[in-house]
Amino acid sequence: MSHFDYVDQQILTYIREDARKPYSQIADELKISNSLVHQRIKKLQQEGVIDKAAFAVDEQRIGYKTKSYVGIRLREARFAVSVVNELQQIQEIVECNYVSGNYAIFILIFAKDNQHLRTLLYEQIHQIDGVAGTDSFICFDTNFKRPVPLDIIQKNI
Repeated sequence: MSHFDYVDQQILTYIREDARKPYSQIADELKISNSLVHQRIKKLQQEGVIDKAAFAVDEQRIGYKTKSYVGIRLREARFAVSVVNELQQIQEIVECNYVSGNYAIFILIFAKDNQHLRTLLYEQIHQIDGVAGTDSFICFDTNFKRPVPLDIIQKNI
């Protein structure tokens, strides 16, 4: 991004709190014009700072009671891309990352219960060619989750 200033930071702060907040209300609170808010948000979208706006769904309230982080070991590094492609087909996997350390891939799974998690692991993930093994870390509770801070304003990102 070529330029990220105080106005961009403030607009991002408002829309991160509530993406449905009217641009006119943001403009009023920042004491800037409505058209400036529109222009800045459009610029932030074009530069990829704002990817999309989405509603946050509480997974537990819709029936996914088990949250688990899973580290995946590969038989060989050459399997990484094909394993990720297969993992992407499993809808309960909501996040997938290449990582360093004992695992090649770290995923986040939401399952209906522990039995459902077991089925996902043994009947789907372990069956993927190239997967050498997994270690699961059940998440009992999320204490907090927050976006990265916006207080660092950089001119040349």
